[in-house]
Amino acid sequence: MKAAGMLRQVSDFTDFSRGHQLRELLCQGEEPSHIQSSPDGQHLVVLQKSRPPPLAQVVAFRRHGIAGADLDRNWQPPQPALVGLLFLQSPGTLGSWALALVWEHGRTEIWHFVVTVGWQLLQTLELCQGVRARIISVCSQGASLVWCEERPPLDAHSDMSKCAFRFCVCTRALEVGEQGVRLGAVRIVLHNSPEYQVLSSSQHVFLVPATASFATTSKFLLIWHPEKTKLTITAPSAGFIHSKVLRSSSESDFRKLLLGSVGFLSGLAPLDIHTSAVSNSGGLLLVSTKGTVNIVEPDGTQRHIFDLEGRTVAQGSPVQLKTFGSILACVLAGVLYLIDQNSGRLIEKKVLSMKEVHFLESPGEEDSIQLLSQTGIYSFSFSKPEGSSRPELYLVETVFEEACRYYQRRSLSSSKLTVEKLKKGGVFQAPVALAAILQHSLHQKQKPAQGLQDTYTKLLSTMSLELQSYMSLELLKTCVVCAPENEVESCCEELVEQEVSRVLHSDMDKDNLAYLNSIFASFPKAAWKATRSCLQLQQNGDGLLVARATPEVWKKVLGGLEQEEVGQNGVVPLFELICTSFLRFKPKWLPSFVELTQQYVSISWAYSSKEGPEGRVPLYKRALGVLARKKKRSEADDEMELELLLCSKRPKAVLQALHILIRLKRWQQVVEVAEKFSKLSPLLNKEIFTTLLAEFAQHRELDPYLDMLWPLCPAELTISDILTVVLQHLPPSQEDPVPFSSEENQLTVGLLKPLLQRVVQRPCIQEEMYSDALQSPTFPPPTPPREHKIPSKAVADDAPQSPMVRTSSLSALLQGDTV
Repeated sequence: MKAAGMLRQVSDFTDFSRGHQLRELLCQGEEPSHIQSSPDGQHLVVLQKSRPPPLAQVVAFRRHGIAGADLDRNWQPPQPALVGLLFLQSPGTLGSWALALVWEHGRTEIWHFVVTVGWQLLQTLELCQGVRARIISVCSQGASLVWCEERPPLDAHSDMSKCAFRFCVCTRALEVGEQGVRLGAVRIVLHNSPEYQVLSSSQHVFLVPATASFATTSKFLLIWHPEKTKLTITAPSAGFIHSKVLRSSSESDFRKLLLGSVGFLSGLAPLDIHTSAVSNSGGLLLVSTKGTVNIVEPDGTQRHIFDLEGRTVAQGSPVQLKTFGSILACVLAGVLYLIDQNSGRLIEKKVLSMKEVHFLESPGEEDSIQLLSQTGIYSFSFSKPEGSSRPELYLVETVFEEACRYYQRRSLSSSKLTVEKLKKGGVFQAPVALAAILQHSLHQKQKPAQGLQDTYTKLLSTMSLELQSYMSLELLKTCVVCAPENEVESCCEELVEQEVSRVLHSDMDKDNLAYLNSIFASFPKAAWKATRSCLQLQQNGDGLLVARATPEVWKKVLGGLEQEEVGQNGVVPLFELICTSFLRFKPKWLPSFVELTQQYVSISWAYSSKEGPEGRVPLYKRALGVLARKKKRSEADDEMELELLLCSKRPKAVLQALHILIRLKRWQQVVEVAEKFSKLSPLLNKEIFTTLLAEFAQHRELDPYLDMLWPLCPAELTISDILTVVLQHLPPSQEDPVPFSSEENQLTVGLLKPLLQRVVQRPCIQEEMYSDALQSPTFPPPTPPREHKIPSKAVADDAPQSPMVRTSSLSALLQGDTV
């Protein structure tokens, strides 16, 4: 249902001083560059840049009944151009406001209007400190002026890439009082930056890249918070990106501000901004060349408001934007759109007979809009019809809009599917049924229940719990908006918990994953609490971390999209998000969580499944990747790395942890790790023992732990294997070897003796295998060796030693003390 608006003329300029001149300016061939009405609506200020002869002019027109001198300023080249026409708040006897004219070279004139006296020049100021500075854009924010100025390099042949960052954003306090104008010191907000257009709200300043600025910096917006001296980076395609408090002038450097986000920002799509304006709620309204209207909130989040019926806005086509209460008024190509900012609903659409219009201030009139045209001032009155704000109507339209996008993605036809076609076609019954159920179930809370088809009754009973959850969620959102400041945090935590739970029980596609990333970035503490609640994470009586989440939820946490599928917009998988929360709020639980997730992998996926997380990058490596991304490394992080490697129980990870402990010379922990993990597999046992045996051969640090080390010797290692490892890792000697060395770190046979005796006394594996066969009487005896008659001397010299001789030699060796 739409409102019935009425357009009526309220002025033909005869009630203005010099009304004929005002009409002439508006009826000239070229459009006036800038038209602005005073806050009280009694004055019109027109900035005319191009008129024959080439003379720029600022003229202020006042309504009849207000006596006083007129304001008419003319100038011509080579005098710099006027870049700003601002109304400033001026308390005291001077009235409620003053007018500031800002020229390109920084000169600023402050004018004020006094009843019966007229316009008076209060003071002339110089904003810029440098002679060569040139103001590009200027706005007023509270009691200050904020502007972007160009500072050309001294060298005319400077590098073009460096010249792109020759701009600077500055601010100065400007207070208009009874004693005149007080101008504060210049403060740098941002330096070495590209060109920006500055737009101010009551508490924030938006920095919008100029169309001709450097390509790589035209992908994001900046928001300056003067009270907090903070800059926020945001992008319409990615939402909030980064925020930084500027504590010193060195932190105001544009390149340093982006240092930690360059890789992420390079993957963003370029901004598509045709027109921008600030709403009365403090947000930044953006109109794209595709006719899409969005609003960027001061916290960096973005919300879609309306599509101008698929209109493509040409680069030179003017678009007028202004908000009146909660109503957004937009004029494009002679069509006036009235849109509810909160719901995005079109309230009124009216084709205007005027070619060019401008919005004027209409103080005290919330249900009317004043339009300035070449023939006069018109007032457009509107009223919201009964029932236009009912939530079920908005929800029903949302269902059809989502259905359009859903079916359009899966359609093979090139024709565009619209909401009207979807409602009238009768082909797709799902959105029709859902819309009927929603309208019935939500409307019956206010009025008696309307009839519902029998075919939808069963579906309604199935959806009843989901509808209750939706209504409670909407109620909670309303509470967050309306709650007092001391209750906002608890409301946000409850809202985040419901949203995280909802996403975890739905399909984990790219949009849902990006939504979770934004939740974890905007509400980190609430997201951490929501994660613990959804996974039911807690410690049992033994101090072990346990979870009671369903296998389906574990699949969402551990599986999801691969990193290359996620994209380049900084969106990370859910497992990494949760690990980041652990590191921030409960770092001691992270190794236990990784160990817990590995246990649930076997429940949620088959052993050799490539779809599971273990078929890709192991979970412990993903957790280590999160740890490596920490900005500041501490000793606790080194301990965390060791715990993550050991809790994985993977051979390579265990050996990596063992080598780290050896490098740190923490020998007690080395032996404890060896004793614990040697039991996992014979192969790992052999690798661990060989590693420690090599360390034993090089130094004497392990000597106090030999009683714990030798029992770890694998059964398949022989004396030859042990001696080979020892000889290969003996430290190089600096002097000629002597029989008796005085070095304390000298390896002796006495140290090796317990190990060698253990190996010698151990029964041979082959003897155990064939002992039964050798004791059998039917087993044929071995063939005796053939004897050849060889001269006795040659035999004595060349014949190999018998096993008896070798055993005697080894026994003699074991009775010695040194090598």
